[in-house]
Amino acid sequence: MLALALPGVTSAQQGEQPKMSPEQQKMMEAWMKAATPGEAHKALEPTIGTWNVTSTSWQTPDSPPEMGAGTSENSWILGGRFVEQDFQGTFGDMKFQGLGYTGYDNLKKKYVGTWMDTMGTMVLMMTGSADPSGKVFTMTGMMDDVMTGKPMKLRTVSRIVDANKHVMEMFGPDPSGKEFKMMEIVYTRK
Repeated sequence: MLALALPGVTSAQQGEQPKMSPEQQKMMEAWMKAATPGEAHKALEPTIGTWNVTSTSWQTPDSPPEMGAGTSENSWILGGRFVEQDFQGTFGDMKFQGLGYTGYDNLKKKYVGTWMDTMGTMVLMMTGSADPSGKVFTMTGMMDDVMTGKPMKLRTVSRIVDANKHVMEMFGPDPSGKEFKMMEIVYTRK
């Protein structure tokens, strides 16, 4: 009995992997394909770096703009699968910090993103797509309206202008439910 077990121990000690069945090999290949960053991930490369940020936001379509400024450090994480955005700055006269993650889900064939900041306790989750140029990303998500507590739809459009500038616009509902531009954020490379 011991003699039968020893060859398995020896090959495990030598680092050999047990033979996979064809079904297991197929599953492993599918898993590796789904886990490997591709061209859709590379489209996010122009957002990597350190950025000076200016923001303009509106509470309603006819309200005066509120200004903000800061810096954003964007870097690849998890082997080029996601971009981490670490924002530090001000919103009006308040300190503001935000943390976001953006990537591409190979299985869903969609861009995915999350955002958290010091103006709330929620995690905003969004999904979307890029246009054929790979330079305009449109994402949608839901968040609870602070005033009503009811869910509201948000839409962002991020445009890569060039290697040194990108712009994100956020749209949401006005009091009547009609979409308007709530925010514009301009990123200029430091």
